[in-house]
Amino acid sequence: MVQRGDRRGVAFAAVAVVIAAVGIYLTVWPDPEDRAEPRQEPTGVVSAPAPTNTPLATASAAPFDVYSYLPMRKEQLAATADLAERFTAAYGTFRYDEDPAAYATRVKAYTTAELGNELTRTMTSAGTIEQNRNDQTVSTATARLKEIRQIEKNSIIFVVASARQVTAKSGNQTTQEEYAVTVTQSGADWRIFDIRPAAEGQEGDISG
Repeated sequence: MVQRGDRRGVAFAAVAVVIAAVGIYLTVWPDPEDRAEPRQEPTGVVSAPAPTNTPLATASAAPFDVYSYLPMRKEQLAATADLAERFTAAYGTFRYDEDPAAYATRVKAYTTAELGNELTRTMTSAGTIEQNRNDQTVSTATARLKEIRQIEKNSIIFVVASARQVTAKSGNQTTQEEYAVTVTQSGADWRIFDIRPAAEGQEGDISG
């Protein structure tokens, strides 16, 4: 028969064995999270950033000098814009009782020789003179720069808006017109190289 003291010893030994077994389990057996499948590290593939509603280009207070990126100085650009406006106003200002040659000479002062000759042929043609005289046409024009369409090294195309007040026997009217006016460099000066309705478009740099 096992005595009481012996029973306590056996029970103590059994408890010790259980504690030892639990210790071995916790030490050797991996944690359940560690037994999970290992996470794959990226292999150089970068995910695209999530789209946002924030514009990529927003207003900035940083200084930006646009003229440093143009093929001409600020003063040259201002002068050519003024030339385009003055020419367009002169082009749209005439009257039936004026000598057509004087009108052509006034306009030619702004242009290249080629354009001046072309405009002179139109302004002094018999059909144009007869029409203006018969209708007693008087046209007075103002012009303002609307936009810069194209800038090249030797030429600029401006879009110029022209407002003409026309009085005539057939009726008075106010006309609104837009022209593409090409200004080109001629030596140290600038000249009007071409004028046509703004919707038609033009070649820019004519240096070849």
